[in-house]
Amino acid sequence: MGGISIWQLLIIVAIVVLLFGTKKLRTLGSDLGASVKGFKKAMSEDEPTSTSAENKVESAQKDADFDVKSIPESQQPVVKTEEQKSQNKEQV
Repeated sequence: MGGISIWQLLIIVAIVVLLFGTKKLRTLGSDLGASVKGFKKAMSEDEPTSTSAENKVESAQKDADFDVKSIPESQQPVVKTEEQKSQNKEQV
């Protein structure tokens, strides 16, 4: 009396398939499987045991997908005049 029978589960599955469609459920299942696979892969990767600053910098550079560029110190910040500020307000 306290459980869900196989017939009730089949009815629930049929309703879910009718509501969402098989294509959406298929993509949902493949996305869920890919995310679980990625999670397992991330958990199984060994992290470096040394805590030196060089290893941290190297790992940060490996993870980054862009080149780090330094800003020259001679570059001056742009200061807007009152006239430019009022023109910007008029444009809005």
